[in-house]
Amino acid sequence: MREYTDRALNVAQVAGASYADIRIVRRTTQEITVKNGVVQALSFDTNFGFGVRVIADGAWGFASSNRLEKEEIDRVAKLAVTIAKASAVAKKEDVDLGPPEVHSDTYRTPVEIDPFEVSLEEKIDHLLAADKEARSVEGIMVARGSMAFQREEKTFASTEGSYIEQDLIETGIGLTVNAVGKGEMQQRSYPNSFGRHQGTSGYEFVEEWDVPGNARRIAEEAVALLSAPQCPSKVTTIILDGPQLGLQIHESCGHPIELDRVFGTEAAYAGTSFLTPEKYRNFRYGSEIVNIVSDAITPGGLGTYGYDDEGVPAQRTDIVRGGMFVGYLTSRETASRLRKIHPDAPERSNGAMRADGWNRIPIIRMNNVSLMPGEWTLDDLIADTDDGIYMITNKSWSIDDRRLNFQFGTELAYEIKGGKLGRMLKNATYTGITPRFWAGCDAICNEDHWHVWGTPNCGKGQPGQVAHTGHGAAPARFRDVQVGMMK
Repeated sequence: MREYTDRALNVAQVAGASYADIRIVRRTTQEITVKNGVVQALSFDTNFGFGVRVIADGAWGFASSNRLEKEEIDRVAKLAVTIAKASAVAKKEDVDLGPPEVHSDTYRTPVEIDPFEVSLEEKIDHLLAADKEARSVEGIMVARGSMAFQREEKTFASTEGSYIEQDLIETGIGLTVNAVGKGEMQQRSYPNSFGRHQGTSGYEFVEEWDVPGNARRIAEEAVALLSAPQCPSKVTTIILDGPQLGLQIHESCGHPIELDRVFGTEAAYAGTSFLTPEKYRNFRYGSEIVNIVSDAITPGGLGTYGYDDEGVPAQRTDIVRGGMFVGYLTSRETASRLRKIHPDAPERSNGAMRADGWNRIPIIRMNNVSLMPGEWTLDDLIADTDDGIYMITNKSWSIDDRRLNFQFGTELAYEIKGGKLGRMLKNATYTGITPRFWAGCDAICNEDHWHVWGTPNCGKGQPGQVAHTGHGAAPARFRDVQVGMMK
Protein backbone atom coordinates (compact mmCIF):
# COMPACT_ATOMS: atom_id res chain seq x y z
CA MET A 1 0.00 0.00 0.00
CA ARG A 2 2.97 2.36 0.35
CA GLU A 3 2.74 3.44 -3.27
CA TYR A 4 -0.78 4.70 -2.64
CA THR A 5 -0.17 6.22 0.79
CA ASP A 6 2.98 8.06 -0.34
CA ARG A 7 1.14 9.46 -3.34
CA ALA A 8 -1.80 10.73 -1.30
CA LEU A 9 0.43 12.42 1.26
CA ASN A 10 2.63 14.02 -1.38
CA VAL A 11 -0.33 15.36 -3.36
CA ALA A 12 -1.90 16.79 -0.21
CA GLN A 13 1.31 18.57 0.77
CA VAL A 14 1.83 20.01 -2.70
CA ALA A 15 -1.75 21.28 -2.60
CA GLY A 16 -1.03 23.14 0.64
CA ALA A 17 -1.58 20.75 3.54
CA SER A 18 0.61 21.27 6.59
CA TYR A 19 -0.41 17.81 7.81
CA ALA A 20 -2.08 14.85 6.12
CA ASP A 21 -2.94 11.25 6.87
CA ILE A 22 -4.61 8.47 4.91
CA ARG A 23 -6.48 5.37 6.03
CA ILE A 24 -7.08 2.49 3.64
CA VAL A 25 -9.70 0.16 5.09
CA ARG A 26 -11.15 -3.17 4.02
CA ARG A 27 -13.97 -4.39 6.27
CA THR A 28 -15.41 -7.88 5.87
CA THR A 29 -18.49 -8.88 7.85
CA GLN A 30 -20.66 -11.95 8.17
CA GLU A 31 -23.93 -12.02 10.12
CA ILE A 32 -26.29 -14.95 10.69
CA THR A 33 -29.70 -14.83 12.37
CA VAL A 34 -31.84 -17.85 13.20
CA LYS A 35 -35.42 -17.43 14.40
CA ASN A 36 -37.71 -20.26 15.49
CA GLY A 37 -35.76 -22.94 13.69
CA VAL A 38 -35.33 -21.03 10.43
CA VAL A 39 -32.37 -19.09 9.07
CA GLN A 40 -33.95 -15.64 8.99
CA ALA A 41 -31.03 -13.59 7.70
CA LEU A 42 -27.60 -14.23 6.27
CA SER A 43 -25.18 -11.62 4.98
CA PHE A 44 -21.58 -11.53 3.85
CA ASP A 45 -20.23 -8.11 2.91
CA THR A 46 -16.92 -6.53 1.98
CA ASN A 47 -16.47 -2.77 2.09
CA PHE A 48 -13.29 -1.14 0.80
CA GLY A 49 -12.06 2.40 0.38
CA PHE A 50 -9.78 5.14 1.66
CA GLY A 51 -10.08 8.48 3.41
CA VAL A 52 -7.65 11.42 3.42
CA ARG A 53 -7.62 13.84 6.34
CA VAL A 54 -5.61 17.07 6.14
CA ILE A 55 -4.89 20.33 7.90
CA ALA A 56 -4.55 23.36 5.62
CA ASP A 57 -4.58 27.01 6.69
CA GLY A 58 -5.06 25.73 10.25
CA ALA A 59 -8.34 23.87 9.59
CA TRP A 60 -9.47 20.30 8.94
CA GLY A 61 -10.50 18.83 5.62
CA PHE A 62 -11.57 15.29 4.78
CA ALA A 63 -12.52 13.41 1.62
CA SER A 64 -12.87 9.73 0.71
CA SER A 65 -13.49 7.29 -2.11
CA ASN A 66 -14.09 3.59 -2.74
CA ARG A 67 -11.75 3.55 -5.76
CA LEU A 68 -8.09 3.05 -4.84
CA GLU A 69 -6.59 4.34 -8.11
CA LYS A 70 -3.82 6.85 -8.70
CA GLU A 71 -6.02 9.45 -10.38
CA GLU A 72 -8.69 9.06 -7.73
CA ILE A 73 -6.12 9.41 -4.94
CA ASP A 74 -4.96 12.68 -6.51
CA ARG A 75 -8.53 13.98 -6.75
CA VAL A 76 -9.47 13.03 -3.18
CA ALA A 77 -6.28 14.43 -1.63
CA LYS A 78 -6.75 17.75 -3.46
CA LEU A 79 -10.44 17.83 -2.48
CA ALA A 80 -9.58 17.34 1.20
CA VAL A 81 -7.22 20.33 1.01
CA THR A 82 -9.82 22.43 -0.76
CA ILE A 83 -12.35 21.62 1.97
CA ALA A 84 -9.82 22.50 4.68
CA LYS A 85 -9.08 25.87 3.11
CA ALA A 86 -12.78 26.61 2.85
CA SER A 87 -13.28 25.58 6.49
CA ALA A 88 -10.45 27.90 7.53
CA VAL A 89 -12.63 30.88 6.64
CA ALA A 90 -14.83 30.09 9.65
CA LYS A 91 -12.19 28.79 12.08
CA LYS A 92 -11.82 30.21 15.57
CA GLU A 93 -8.24 29.08 16.01
CA ASP A 94 -5.68 26.90 14.27
CA VAL A 95 -5.74 23.15 14.83
CA ASP A 96 -2.96 22.12 17.24
CA LEU A 97 -2.09 18.40 17.20
CA GLY A 98 0.57 18.63 19.88
CA PRO A 99 3.75 16.54 19.61
CA PRO A 100 4.16 14.40 16.46
CA GLU A 101 3.25 10.72 16.51
CA VAL A 102 5.72 8.64 14.47
CA HIS A 103 5.23 4.87 14.47
CA SER A 104 6.03 2.05 12.08
CA ASP A 105 4.33 -1.15 13.19
CA THR A 106 1.87 -3.97 12.56
CA TYR A 107 -0.82 -5.34 14.86
CA ARG A 108 -3.14 -8.34 14.58
CA THR A 109 -5.85 -9.52 16.93
CA PRO A 110 -4.67 -12.75 18.59
CA VAL A 111 -7.03 -15.55 17.53
CA GLU A 112 -7.00 -19.32 17.94
CA ILE A 113 -9.61 -20.08 15.26
CA ASP A 114 -10.14 -17.71 12.33
CA PRO A 115 -13.95 -17.29 12.27
CA PHE A 116 -13.94 -16.81 8.51
CA GLU A 117 -12.38 -20.26 8.08
CA VAL A 118 -15.24 -21.99 9.97
CA SER A 119 -17.93 -23.37 7.65
CA LEU A 120 -21.29 -21.69 7.37
CA GLU A 121 -22.94 -25.03 8.07
CA GLU A 122 -21.19 -25.36 11.43
CA LYS A 123 -22.22 -21.86 12.46
CA ILE A 124 -25.86 -22.36 11.50
CA ASP A 125 -25.98 -25.77 13.23
CA HIS A 126 -24.71 -24.14 16.43
CA LEU A 127 -27.47 -21.52 16.36
CA LEU A 128 -30.14 -24.07 15.46
CA ALA A 129 -29.09 -26.26 18.40
CA ALA A 130 -29.56 -23.33 20.79
CA ASP A 131 -32.86 -22.40 19.15
CA LYS A 132 -34.20 -25.96 19.47
CA GLU A 133 -33.19 -26.22 23.12
CA ALA A 134 -34.86 -22.91 23.99
CA ARG A 135 -38.12 -23.68 22.20
CA SER A 136 -38.38 -27.06 23.92
CA VAL A 137 -39.52 -25.10 26.99
CA GLU A 138 -43.29 -24.68 27.01
CA GLY A 139 -44.34 -21.03 26.84
CA ILE A 140 -41.50 -19.82 24.61
CA MET A 141 -43.01 -18.19 21.53
CA VAL A 142 -39.89 -16.72 19.93
CA ALA A 143 -36.23 -17.69 20.01
CA ARG A 144 -33.76 -15.62 18.06
CA GLY A 145 -30.04 -16.41 17.87
CA SER A 146 -27.34 -14.51 16.04
CA MET A 147 -23.65 -14.60 15.18
CA ALA A 148 -21.52 -11.77 13.83
CA PHE A 149 -17.95 -11.77 12.56
CA GLN A 150 -15.84 -8.85 11.41
CA ARG A 151 -12.35 -8.43 10.00
CA GLU A 152 -11.00 -4.91 9.50
CA GLU A 153 -7.70 -4.56 7.65
CA LYS A 154 -6.39 -1.02 8.03
CA THR A 155 -3.36 0.82 6.70
CA PHE A 156 -2.55 4.22 8.20
CA ALA A 157 0.14 6.63 7.03
CA SER A 158 0.87 10.27 7.87
CA THR A 159 3.15 13.07 6.79
CA GLU A 160 4.80 12.82 10.21
CA GLY A 161 6.28 9.49 9.12
CA SER A 162 3.89 6.88 10.54
CA TYR A 163 3.05 3.70 8.63
CA ILE A 164 0.84 1.23 10.51
CA GLU A 165 -0.93 -1.92 9.37
CA GLN A 166 -3.61 -3.59 11.50
CA ASP A 167 -5.78 -6.70 11.16
CA LEU A 168 -8.62 -6.56 13.71
CA ILE A 169 -10.96 -9.55 14.15
CA GLU A 170 -14.22 -9.71 16.10
CA THR A 171 -16.63 -12.50 16.98
CA GLY A 172 -20.09 -12.18 18.52
CA ILE A 173 -22.90 -14.53 19.55
CA GLY A 174 -26.18 -14.28 21.42
CA LEU A 175 -29.64 -15.71 22.02
CA THR A 176 -32.86 -13.94 23.02
CA VAL A 177 -36.08 -15.73 23.93
CA ASN A 178 -39.59 -14.38 24.49
CA ALA A 179 -42.21 -16.05 26.63
CA VAL A 180 -45.87 -15.10 26.20
CA GLY A 181 -48.74 -15.76 28.60
CA LYS A 182 -51.16 -14.17 31.06
CA GLY A 183 -51.50 -11.11 28.86
CA GLU A 184 -47.83 -10.19 28.76
CA MET A 185 -44.44 -11.00 27.29
CA GLN A 186 -41.14 -11.50 29.09
CA GLN A 187 -37.65 -11.67 27.64
CA ARG A 188 -34.33 -13.26 28.55
CA SER A 189 -31.01 -12.94 26.77
CA TYR A 190 -27.64 -14.66 26.91
CA PRO A 191 -24.75 -13.85 27.21
CA ASN A 192 -25.83 -10.20 26.87
CA SER A 193 -28.88 -8.24 25.79
CA PHE A 194 -29.71 -6.57 22.46
CA GLY A 195 -28.70 -9.39 20.18
CA ARG A 196 -25.30 -10.62 21.29
CA HIS A 197 -22.07 -10.34 23.23
CA GLN A 198 -18.98 -9.58 21.16
CA GLY A 199 -15.20 -9.38 21.56
CA THR A 200 -11.92 -9.18 19.67
CA SER A 201 -11.42 -12.91 19.36
CA GLY A 202 -11.69 -15.85 17.01
CA TYR A 203 -14.35 -18.54 16.76
CA GLU A 204 -13.20 -19.85 20.13
CA PHE A 205 -15.39 -17.05 21.54
CA VAL A 206 -18.49 -18.90 20.30
CA GLU A 207 -17.38 -22.13 21.95
CA GLU A 208 -16.47 -20.39 25.21
CA TRP A 209 -19.95 -18.97 25.78
CA ASP A 210 -21.79 -22.25 25.01
CA VAL A 211 -25.11 -20.72 24.01
CA PRO A 212 -26.79 -24.11 23.38
CA GLY A 213 -25.83 -25.18 26.89
CA ASN A 214 -27.48 -22.10 28.42
CA ALA A 215 -30.54 -21.91 26.17
CA ARG A 216 -32.87 -24.00 28.34
CA ARG A 217 -31.95 -22.07 31.49
CA ILE A 218 -32.78 -18.66 30.05
CA ALA A 219 -35.95 -20.02 28.44
CA GLU A 220 -37.13 -21.34 31.79
CA GLU A 221 -36.35 -17.97 33.39
CA ALA A 222 -38.39 -16.14 30.74
CA VAL A 223 -41.40 -18.40 31.39
CA ALA A 224 -41.01 -18.05 35.16
CA LEU A 225 -41.05 -14.26 34.82
CA LEU A 226 -44.65 -14.42 33.56
CA SER A 227 -45.77 -15.51 37.04
CA ALA A 228 -43.26 -13.52 39.06
CA PRO A 229 -44.40 -10.56 41.22
CA GLN A 230 -43.68 -7.03 40.10
CA CYS A 231 -40.61 -5.27 41.42
CA PRO A 232 -41.74 -3.01 44.28
CA SER A 233 -41.22 0.76 44.26
CA LYS A 234 -38.92 1.86 47.07
CA VAL A 235 -35.44 3.07 47.99
CA THR A 236 -33.21 0.08 48.65
CA THR A 237 -29.85 -1.58 48.07
CA ILE A 238 -29.20 -3.09 44.65
CA ILE A 239 -26.57 -5.44 43.24
CA LEU A 240 -26.01 -5.21 39.48
CA ASP A 241 -24.67 -8.17 37.52
CA GLY A 242 -21.76 -7.77 35.09
CA PRO A 243 -23.66 -7.18 31.81
CA GLN A 244 -26.00 -4.61 33.38
CA LEU A 245 -23.15 -2.83 35.12
CA GLY A 246 -21.29 -2.79 31.79
CA LEU A 247 -24.07 -0.74 30.20
CA GLN A 248 -24.27 1.49 33.30
CA ILE A 249 -20.56 2.22 32.83
CA HIS A 250 -21.06 2.84 29.10
CA GLU A 251 -23.82 5.39 29.55
CA SER A 252 -22.91 7.19 32.77
CA CYS A 253 -19.10 6.88 32.70
CA GLY A 254 -17.94 6.35 29.12
CA HIS A 255 -19.88 8.99 27.23
CA PRO A 256 -19.31 11.92 29.64
CA ILE A 257 -15.50 11.48 29.46
CA GLU A 258 -15.38 11.95 25.68
CA LEU A 259 -13.55 15.26 25.47
CA ASP A 260 -15.17 16.33 22.20
CA ARG A 261 -18.55 16.19 23.98
CA VAL A 262 -17.09 18.23 26.83
CA PHE A 263 -15.93 20.90 24.37
CA GLY A 264 -19.34 20.94 22.66
CA THR A 265 -18.65 19.43 19.25
CA GLU A 266 -21.16 16.62 19.84
CA ALA A 267 -23.92 18.77 21.32
CA ALA A 268 -26.28 18.50 18.35
CA TYR A 269 -26.58 14.72 18.25
CA ALA A 270 -25.36 13.12 21.45
CA GLY A 271 -25.38 15.98 23.93
CA THR A 272 -22.56 17.37 26.03
CA SER A 273 -21.22 16.28 29.43
CA PHE A 274 -21.50 17.16 33.08
CA LEU A 275 -17.73 16.52 33.45
CA THR A 276 -16.74 20.03 32.37
CA PRO A 277 -13.05 21.09 32.36
CA GLU A 278 -13.08 22.72 35.81
CA LYS A 279 -13.91 19.30 37.29
CA TYR A 280 -10.72 17.74 35.91
CA ARG A 281 -8.83 16.27 38.89
CA ASN A 282 -11.13 18.29 41.14
CA PHE A 283 -14.40 16.35 41.34
CA ARG A 284 -15.59 13.40 43.40
CA TYR A 285 -17.22 11.05 40.93
CA GLY A 286 -17.91 8.11 43.26
CA SER A 287 -16.95 6.35 46.45
CA GLU A 288 -13.33 5.60 47.32
CA ILE A 289 -13.53 2.05 45.95
CA VAL A 290 -14.55 3.26 42.47
CA ASN A 291 -11.62 2.98 40.07
CA ILE A 292 -12.37 3.30 36.35
CA VAL A 293 -9.86 2.98 33.54
CA SER A 294 -9.96 3.39 29.78
CA ASP A 295 -7.75 1.07 27.78
CA ALA A 296 -7.37 -0.44 24.32
CA ILE A 297 -5.05 -3.23 25.47
CA THR A 298 -7.19 -5.69 27.48
CA PRO A 299 -7.08 -9.04 25.63
CA GLY A 300 -10.44 -9.88 24.07
CA GLY A 301 -12.08 -6.52 24.81
CA LEU A 302 -14.31 -5.23 22.03
CA GLY A 303 -12.47 -1.90 22.26
CA THR A 304 -9.02 -3.48 21.92
CA TYR A 305 -6.67 -2.50 19.08
CA GLY A 306 -3.04 -1.66 18.39
CA TYR A 307 -3.37 1.96 17.26
CA ASP A 308 -6.25 4.39 16.95
CA ASP A 309 -7.16 6.09 13.67
CA GLU A 310 -4.73 8.96 14.30
CA GLY A 311 -1.88 6.47 14.60
CA VAL A 312 -1.64 6.84 18.39
CA PRO A 313 -0.64 3.64 20.26
CA ALA A 314 -3.17 1.75 22.37
CA GLN A 315 -2.70 2.51 26.05
CA ARG A 316 -4.32 2.56 29.48
CA THR A 317 -5.57 5.74 31.18
CA ASP A 318 -6.98 6.28 34.66
CA ILE A 319 -10.42 7.91 34.47
CA VAL A 320 -11.55 7.70 38.11
CA ARG A 321 -9.01 6.92 40.82
CA GLY A 322 -10.18 6.40 44.40
CA GLY A 323 -13.48 7.98 43.45
CA MET A 324 -11.90 11.16 42.03
CA PHE A 325 -12.29 12.13 38.37
CA VAL A 326 -8.79 12.25 36.83
CA GLY A 327 -8.97 11.69 33.07
CA TYR A 328 -10.77 12.06 29.74
CA LEU A 329 -10.81 10.17 26.47
CA THR A 330 -8.81 12.39 24.12
CA SER A 331 -7.71 13.00 20.56
CA ARG A 332 -4.47 14.71 19.62
CA GLU A 333 -6.31 17.99 19.12
CA THR A 334 -8.42 17.87 22.30
CA ALA A 335 -5.45 16.74 24.41
CA SER A 336 -3.59 19.84 23.24
CA ARG A 337 -6.61 22.02 24.00
CA LEU A 338 -7.04 20.55 27.48
CA ARG A 339 -3.38 21.16 28.26
CA LYS A 340 -3.87 24.87 27.55
CA ILE A 341 -6.54 24.89 30.26
CA HIS A 342 -4.75 22.49 32.62
CA PRO A 343 -0.96 22.62 32.15
CA ASP A 344 -0.65 19.42 34.23
CA ALA A 345 -2.76 17.40 31.74
CA PRO A 346 -1.00 14.76 29.62
CA GLU A 347 0.84 16.16 26.62
CA ARG A 348 -0.26 13.39 24.25
CA SER A 349 -3.55 11.82 23.21
CA ASN A 350 -4.53 8.56 24.91
CA GLY A 351 -5.48 7.03 21.57
CA ALA A 352 -9.28 7.17 21.53
CA MET A 353 -9.93 8.37 17.97
CA ARG A 354 -11.75 5.89 15.76
CA ALA A 355 -13.77 6.07 12.55
CA ASP A 356 -16.61 3.82 11.41
CA GLY A 357 -14.93 2.83 8.17
CA TRP A 358 -13.00 4.58 5.43
CA ASN A 359 -15.65 7.21 4.61
CA ARG A 360 -15.95 8.71 8.09
CA ILE A 361 -13.59 11.09 9.87
CA PRO A 362 -12.26 9.79 13.22
CA ILE A 363 -13.98 11.02 16.36
CA ILE A 364 -13.40 10.26 20.04
CA ARG A 365 -14.88 6.88 20.92
CA MET A 366 -14.79 4.65 23.97
CA ASN A 367 -12.42 1.69 23.78
CA ASN A 368 -12.63 -0.50 26.92
CA VAL A 369 -13.95 1.69 29.75
CA SER A 370 -13.98 -0.53 32.82
CA LEU A 371 -14.68 -0.59 36.54
CA MET A 372 -11.78 -2.30 38.24
CA PRO A 373 -12.61 -5.37 40.36
CA GLY A 374 -12.81 -5.38 44.14
CA GLU A 375 -12.37 -8.15 46.70
CA TRP A 376 -15.78 -9.80 47.13
CA THR A 377 -17.18 -13.06 45.83
CA LEU A 378 -20.77 -12.80 44.61
CA ASP A 379 -21.97 -15.30 47.23
CA ASP A 380 -20.36 -13.29 50.02
CA LEU A 381 -21.74 -10.03 48.63
CA ILE A 382 -25.28 -11.40 48.62
CA ALA A 383 -24.77 -12.88 52.10
CA ASP A 384 -23.65 -9.45 53.32
CA THR A 385 -26.82 -7.77 51.98
CA ASP A 386 -29.70 -7.92 54.45
CA ASP A 387 -32.34 -6.38 52.20
CA GLY A 388 -32.08 -5.52 48.51
CA ILE A 389 -32.57 -6.53 44.88
CA TYR A 390 -30.18 -8.34 42.54
CA MET A 391 -30.69 -7.07 38.96
CA ILE A 392 -29.61 -9.05 35.90
CA THR A 393 -29.16 -8.19 32.18
CA ASN A 394 -30.26 -4.90 30.65
CA LYS A 395 -33.70 -4.50 29.12
CA SER A 396 -33.98 -0.73 28.64
CA TRP A 397 -32.14 2.51 29.34
CA SER A 398 -32.64 6.25 29.29
CA ILE A 399 -30.20 9.02 30.20
CA ASP A 400 -30.17 12.77 29.67
CA ASP A 401 -27.86 14.52 27.22
CA ARG A 402 -25.36 15.54 29.93
CA ARG A 403 -25.26 11.95 31.29
CA LEU A 404 -26.58 12.83 34.74
CA ASN A 405 -30.15 11.58 35.21
CA PHE A 406 -30.78 7.99 34.18
CA GLN A 407 -33.19 5.07 34.36
CA PHE A 408 -32.40 1.44 33.58
CA GLY A 409 -34.62 -1.61 33.38
CA THR A 410 -33.42 -5.20 33.67
CA GLU A 411 -34.77 -8.46 32.28
CA LEU A 412 -34.59 -10.31 35.58
CA ALA A 413 -34.32 -9.51 39.28
CA TYR A 414 -34.28 -11.37 42.57
CA GLU A 415 -35.27 -10.18 46.00
CA ILE A 416 -32.53 -10.38 48.63
CA LYS A 417 -33.69 -11.09 52.18
CA GLY A 418 -31.44 -11.89 55.11
CA GLY A 419 -28.42 -12.43 52.88
CA LYS A 420 -30.14 -14.91 50.57
CA LEU A 421 -31.73 -14.72 47.13
CA GLY A 422 -35.49 -14.85 47.40
CA ARG A 423 -38.38 -14.37 44.99
CA MET A 424 -37.87 -13.71 41.30
CA LEU A 425 -39.11 -10.21 40.37
CA LYS A 426 -40.12 -8.87 36.97
CA ASN A 427 -40.15 -5.46 35.31
CA ALA A 428 -37.45 -4.07 37.59
CA THR A 429 -36.07 -0.59 37.09
CA TYR A 430 -33.77 1.72 38.97
CA THR A 431 -33.06 5.45 38.65
CA GLY A 432 -30.33 7.78 39.80
CA ILE A 433 -28.07 10.76 39.29
CA THR A 434 -24.61 9.73 38.15
CA PRO A 435 -22.28 11.03 40.92
CA ARG A 436 -24.78 10.21 43.68
CA PHE A 437 -25.25 6.71 42.31
CA TRP A 438 -21.51 5.98 42.15
CA ALA A 439 -21.04 7.51 45.59
CA GLY A 440 -23.30 4.73 46.85
CA CYS A 441 -21.06 1.95 45.50
CA ASP A 442 -19.74 0.15 48.59
CA ALA A 443 -18.67 -3.28 47.29
CA ILE A 444 -17.34 -4.76 44.03
CA CYS A 445 -16.77 -8.42 43.24
CA ASN A 446 -13.28 -9.74 42.54
CA GLU A 447 -11.44 -10.50 39.32
CA ASP A 448 -12.89 -14.03 39.16
CA HIS A 449 -16.24 -12.38 38.36
CA TRP A 450 -14.78 -9.64 36.12
CA HIS A 451 -15.30 -9.74 32.36
CA VAL A 452 -15.17 -7.25 29.48
CA TRP A 453 -18.69 -7.02 28.07
CA GLY A 454 -19.03 -5.98 24.43
CA THR A 455 -21.33 -3.24 23.16
CA PRO A 456 -21.34 -3.40 19.34
CA ASN A 457 -23.95 -0.69 18.74
CA CYS A 458 -22.73 2.61 20.21
CA GLY A 459 -23.96 5.52 18.08
CA LYS A 460 -22.40 8.95 17.81
CA GLY A 461 -21.57 11.64 15.27
CA GLN A 462 -23.10 13.39 12.29
CA PRO A 463 -23.18 11.66 9.85
CA GLY A 464 -23.78 8.77 12.20
CA GLN A 465 -21.07 6.33 13.18
CA VAL A 466 -21.36 3.03 15.06
CA ALA A 467 -18.50 2.05 17.38
CA HIS A 468 -17.70 -1.25 19.09
CA THR A 469 -16.84 -0.72 22.75
CA GLY A 470 -15.99 -2.90 25.75
CA HIS A 471 -16.72 -2.49 29.46
CA GLY A 472 -15.03 -4.54 32.14
CA ALA A 473 -17.25 -5.15 35.13
CA ALA A 474 -17.92 -7.52 38.00
CA PRO A 475 -21.14 -7.47 40.07
CA ALA A 476 -21.24 -4.48 42.40
CA ARG A 477 -23.47 -3.17 45.20
CA PHE A 478 -25.06 0.28 45.40
CA ARG A 479 -26.84 1.72 48.44
CA ASP A 480 -29.96 3.93 48.66
CA VAL A 481 -31.20 3.51 45.09
CA GLN A 482 -34.74 4.20 43.91
CA VAL A 483 -36.19 1.10 42.29
CA GLY A 484 -39.58 0.65 40.67
CA MET A 485 -41.71 -1.20 38.19
CA MET A 486 -41.50 -1.16 34.41
CA LYS A 487 -44.50 -2.17 32.29
